[in-house]
Amino acid sequence: MKAFLILEDGTTFTGTSIGSTKEVISEIVFNTSMTGYLEVLTDPSYAGQAVVMTYPLIGNYGICREDMESLKPWPDGYIVRELSRLPSNFRSEDTIQHFLEENDIPGIAGIDTRALTKILREKGTMNGMITTNENYNLDEILPKLKAYKTGNVVEKVTCAEKKVIEGNGKKVALMDFGAKDNIAKSLNERGCQVTIYPAGTKAEEIIADNPDGIMLSNGPGDPKDCGAIIDEIKKLYDTNLPIFAICLGHQLMALATGADTHKMKYGHRGGNHPVKDLETNRVYISSQNHGYVVDMDKMNPEVAEASFVNVNDGTVEGLKYKNKNIFTVQFHPEACPGPQDSAFLFDRFMKMMEVAE
Repeated sequence: MKAFLILEDGTTFTGTSIGSTKEVISEIVFNTSMTGYLEVLTDPSYAGQAVVMTYPLIGNYGICREDMESLKPWPDGYIVRELSRLPSNFRSEDTIQHFLEENDIPGIAGIDTRALTKILREKGTMNGMITTNENYNLDEILPKLKAYKTGNVVEKVTCAEKKVIEGNGKKVALMDFGAKDNIAKSLNERGCQVTIYPAGTKAEEIIADNPDGIMLSNGPGDPKDCGAIIDEIKKLYDTNLPIFAICLGHQLMALATGADTHKMKYGHRGGNHPVKDLETNRVYISSQNHGYVVDMDKMNPEVAEASFVNVNDGTVEGLKYKNKNIFTVQFHPEACPGPQDSAFLFDRFMKMMEVAE
């Protein structure tokens, strides 16, 4: 069956329908990872977006549910150059085609993803529609595309209730704004008892549970849509508890302390982004997935300073807060998919909690 990808500037691609055949409007973003497509699909940070995979062949090692980063896939749509319909891997349990179908996610294969990515790089991230309707009307569709907003998708992806992953070591409160499973796993592997809280949890409840440290997770959408969450983070900032934040959590902490954020032209999404540690001048290859960035010129230098920067474009990739046991990063030290270069940041958090005793 034919499928069409229509961008808000009127550009149209024709390909083959994969997954669900429902019609969807979403923000179109691209990911440069060469492997780890299942982890990308199950990353809650993609809620409200349709993902273009720049690697030309996707699905060749099938679906292994053990590798999923959450209980279900989150993107609105999936766009690939070529879909492997006969996976070859001893761990494979399913095909991408069936995985998309059973989760009602529409997709399109057989289009020139290189040309599409060039458009998104040159013109910036755009909204688009995936449809199987051959009689589509551009005059009707384009206004709908321009009007689309992702909205407050954190509410959509956060857990419904508090849950505990047992451990014999430090007690860590993990705020779930769309947390990938490997964040809790990385802490639990270091002996931590991890209590996962829904995004709307009040700071008073978290403080009353007497954690040794607080983790602010990754998540989807515009951080400025999370006003109520930012208010609670301000209260957590005012405690002396050690805090480590990743991705959206990094942006929310910056907003809670007076800084600003803005939307990037096309964001950072992939497992190959170099970040420089300003303290050591060492460069690490990182996994990233974000479309917003912190404006350092709006940050009070007495509150925080940059700790990491992106080698490619110079944007802020980490903050160290002064006179506080708080550090935050824009990239993903838990990776999945991606390199484990920066996993040592979890060890830094562990030491911070030990010193704070």
